[in-house]
Amino acid sequence: MATQAKLQLEDVEDELSSVTMTAAELKPILEALIYVAEEPIAEATLVTLLGKEHQEAICEGLRLLLEHYQSADCGLEIKEIAGGYKIATKAEHHDWVRKYVKHHTPPTKLSLASLETLAVIAYRQPITVPEIQEVRGVNAVSVLKTLLDKKLITTSGRKNVIGRPILYRTTKEFLIHFGLKNLDELPSLEEFEDLARSAADAVAQTSAAEEPAGEDPGEATLAQTGSAIESVSPDGATHEGGAGAADEITLEEAVEPVEAPAPDSIDGEMAEIQAVAAAERIIESADNSIESSEDSEGQTGKPS
Repeated sequence: MATQAKLQLEDVEDELSSVTMTAAELKPILEALIYVAEEPIAEATLVTLLGKEHQEAICEGLRLLLEHYQSADCGLEIKEIAGGYKIATKAEHHDWVRKYVKHHTPPTKLSLASLETLAVIAYRQPITVPEIQEVRGVNAVSVLKTLLDKKLITTSGRKNVIGRPILYRTTKEFLIHFGLKNLDELPSLEEFEDLARSAADAVAQTSAAEEPAGEDPGEATLAQTGSAIESVSPDGATHEGGAGAADEITLEEAVEPVEAPAPDSIDGEMAEIQAVAAAERIIESADNSIESSEDSEGQTGKPS
């Protein structure tokens, strides 16, 4: 389906490029392109868009536009800025423009919760708070206050049920904010599904385009391990910095085993050392006692 639509669009573009237009026919097209461009649009860009066969007609169309906007009947003008063309207000009307901008209300920014609540009200109005919360599944009181403050919704009487809850509906500001003529222009559920499907396809294509084409992290790790193993030569020598390194060391020198006593054997060795020291002290004490007894016997046996 998307391929067919793309082909149809390409056919339309080919037909447009094959049609030769005059300067008078290009004039409104150039005006529209200059108006929608956020930055000054260059003549070369216009030629690229409309075709090189229209280059002379584009130059003439731009000249006609400049003359048209220079008349006193127009409050706008086409200015040449930084090598491009831009539509702006005329300097003699800037005081009125400043007066408007000074009292202009900035665009309303809505959170996701506010948009969800506003959508429920727009499609089911008039609707009560319990009915809104039943659809969304969360408390909607604070969001309703925000929407009321922004004048996007208003009260619409009370529902004729027990408790008589307040009904809410959208306002004229809601239509202005979303650029709708009336509520009949709200997109249908089928259109919402098409939009959601298109958005999902666009996100999928963007993710696929941005996904790096690098190798798998596991494969990279295995490759690094393999290169480290290959750096050890068959005779057991490792080459620091890869092949061609000047210094070589053997595998045994690179990995020197360090023997540490097991934690469980420390107490046993200390006990053994203490037992040996005690035995040495006993033997030394016995030797001293034997020597002292021999000395006393020798002194007793001497003739007086």
